[in-house]
Amino acid sequence: MNRFAFFRRIAWAVLLLMTACAAPKETAVVVERATRTEKPPSTEETVRTSRPKLDLTPFPAGYDTVRARRFDGGKMWTFDHPPVDYFEQAYGFRPDTTWFEEARLAALRFSSYCSASFVSPNGLVMTNHHCGRESVTEVDPELLDGGFYASSLEEEQKVKDLYVDQLIALKDVTDEVYSVPETVRTEDERAKARRRNAEALEKRMTDEVKARDSTLYVQVIALYNGGKYSAYTYRRYDDVRLVMAPELQIGYFGGDWDNFTYPRYNLDMSFFRVYDREGKPLRTEHFYPWSADGPAAGEAVFVVGNPGSTSRLNTVSRLEYERDYNLPQSLSVLESRAKILFDYISKHPDEADRYDLRNPYFSISNSLKAQRGQLEGLRDPYLMARRVAGERDLQQAVAADDSLLKRYGKLWAEIAQLQESKRATSEQSRAFTFFSNPNLSSHVLTRALYGYVHALMRQRGFPPDQIEEVYTEAVKIKDWPAEVERAFIAERLSELLDVLGPLDPTTKRILGDRSPEEVAAELVDSTALMDSTAFRALLEKGFLRSGDPVVRVIEAMGPLYFTLNQQLQSFEEREQALNARLARVRFAVFGTDTPPDATFSLRIADGVVRGYPYNGTKAPEVTTFFGLYDRYFSFPGRREWALPEYWLDPPETFDPSTPVNLVTTNDITGGNSGSPLVNRDLKIVGLIFDGNIESLPNQYIYTDETARAVAVDARGILEALDEIYDADRLVLELTSGRLFPTEEEADGEQSSRD
Repeated sequence: MNRFAFFRRIAWAVLLLMTACAAPKETAVVVERATRTEKPPSTEETVRTSRPKLDLTPFPAGYDTVRARRFDGGKMWTFDHPPVDYFEQAYGFRPDTTWFEEARLAALRFSSYCSASFVSPNGLVMTNHHCGRESVTEVDPELLDGGFYASSLEEEQKVKDLYVDQLIALKDVTDEVYSVPETVRTEDERAKARRRNAEALEKRMTDEVKARDSTLYVQVIALYNGGKYSAYTYRRYDDVRLVMAPELQIGYFGGDWDNFTYPRYNLDMSFFRVYDREGKPLRTEHFYPWSADGPAAGEAVFVVGNPGSTSRLNTVSRLEYERDYNLPQSLSVLESRAKILFDYISKHPDEADRYDLRNPYFSISNSLKAQRGQLEGLRDPYLMARRVAGERDLQQAVAADDSLLKRYGKLWAEIAQLQESKRATSEQSRAFTFFSNPNLSSHVLTRALYGYVHALMRQRGFPPDQIEEVYTEAVKIKDWPAEVERAFIAERLSELLDVLGPLDPTTKRILGDRSPEEVAAELVDSTALMDSTAFRALLEKGFLRSGDPVVRVIEAMGPLYFTLNQQLQSFEEREQALNARLARVRFAVFGTDTPPDATFSLRIADGVVRGYPYNGTKAPEVTTFFGLYDRYFSFPGRREWALPEYWLDPPETFDPSTPVNLVTTNDITGGNSGSPLVNRDLKIVGLIFDGNIESLPNQYIYTDETARAVAVDARGILEALDEIYDADRLVLELTSGRLFPTEEEADGEQSSRD
């Protein structure tokens, strides 16, 4: 579980603690402000004596002739319901159950944030460079710039806490989750009961599989916004070792300028290896063989990966809330934090590397560009009209059926009313956007938040394992430079001042008559929370009784944050309940013709290799290494397009006409980094690493006119490994499946072949 999901889970425990204490007056004021405007919508079903009316969602002005299209909901198909008939119709081949099983078992989840795949029978794993970037710096920070290649098995470096998960079985458990007593009448309570059922089922099934194999666990996944539930059984491998990663200049060639663009020239790749319990390379029966030929233009290709999240089944009213409130607030925070990190990295590059600031900066920059593109999509009236058209199709089907109308006719109005309730809290939410995210918030304040929770849990006698879990997460937060901390704290306090005003009791308690910058400077100069060792000692002694100057700040902010968090979680739970009902009616009308939104669970997405029109010309299906050199010479002296010395003097046998990147129509929006791109023979033809700028609105609706997935071409990977990096051991393993313990043995084999 990542830190942010963890913090959301413990929020309820904190709120229970707070209810036992006298809440500060300023907390009551915020709750009153947030709820005074709008009464929370009821989700109870009522029986009407007359036929209810369903008001259709209105089109944007001038777009009432727009119609929905077949694949507006995307092509991220689950392995529960693979679209065999559609594949046959579209591509002329009908994959059987063995084909889907092989596709599933060769695919992996890479930690909690990326996808990967087995690419040899010896546990060799391929993913993106940007997925493995933190692992590379974990092994040795200097490897991020210098790159790494293990010339023998002994040199392959184990990465602390890194794991990969393989999906080995799946089962529909919808009926078990939906088994709720008739005495539970309101939809809110039934939704909570379903959630409890899912959690209990997940625990029971995990206990059962672990009894026979400790590497197994079960995750009960909500699909279609909770309209369907599947139990996915995973096998976890936790001995994962770094094999190869190129230099940052090659793995992130073009930097933020080229991010989400095409044509592109990027070797965004890295290789790891899974080891078994005996410390030997894992024998993997299921893996994707390598295609030396690569894909042809127009060829059918498939992405097998774990997209993080999409919003294609959300209602139009929810998208309008995202457009008008959530995304603008998020972008404001991202922009301010990115500027702070950029300025510091530019002025102090060595110190920035020592504190590993480039990785969070790259992550923020990526999010900035992605969310700007998403917001632009939501502001496009044609895109919104397509979403309205799809929503109206479902509404009209419901309106035409009396039983559906009585049961579900109020859903859209209730969800829209809920968005109004969320709008009433949006101003307070702005002050705490990303508050518990260490990449986007002061590490001092984040540590204080954990210290606050940890102390309250100890005071109230929480179970030791829960207290230890908070402690473990808290001490993972790393130290940051004082200059960055001062700027981050000042930004957070400025946002709080802007939202609450100078006369608010919370603001006065924190700032008094001083500016956010003055308070931030004082805190950084005097708090023990700047140092990880000192922070650990405070946690053990009792943070709230420590007298540290940050205590008074978090005692003012903490209740406010958690009370608001409770309110937002309440809205989210209510919306999840309503969306689950919406999913049930969608099933009743359309079945599984539309795949569910992404949930970081395994999907297979179909597409073809295809260029597209852009900038008044045409983007080609593939780019070559010639383009990489063109970028270098076109921007002399620019770090983004700089090349390592040996790339500037490649061997004579290096072929710069080799394809390096390619584009396809596959549906990858939502975070499919590291996913393998395979042909119908399940051979690797590429490695997904990005989408183009035109694909960013695909978060809300799938289009393929100009939206494209961007992949590293399998041919470019081999050419670089062979000719530039002289990684014969890796090249031969990819092409033949044979494991060579040393580079010398691989060189001997290569010489005999030559």
